[in-house]
Amino acid sequence: MQAPSSPPSQSPVQARNPLHGLTLEAIVTALVAHYGWTGLGERIPVRCFTSDPSITSSLKFLRKTPWAREKVEGLYLFMLRETRRTGAKKA
Repeated sequence: MQAPSSPPSQSPVQARNPLHGLTLEAIVTALVAHYGWTGLGERIPVRCFTSDPSITSSLKFLRKTPWAREKVEGLYLFMLRETRRTGAKKA
């Protein structure tokens, strides 16, 4: 009888990936909380952020549109860097 195998450890690439384990919904929610819909629409001018925006409609669009999803993920990473930078200045 074989012993149960341990779960695979995180690869070094994923261990350093800040997006690893985050859902698209969590990313969009964090961006909306930080920038608001207006600010998000100014930074990424797509209709799902500017015209009657909602999390549901945004997720539907972003899942079908790889280039827009890349922009959202990039903005999220930028927001994390800026948050860390301003947090470090305050300390």
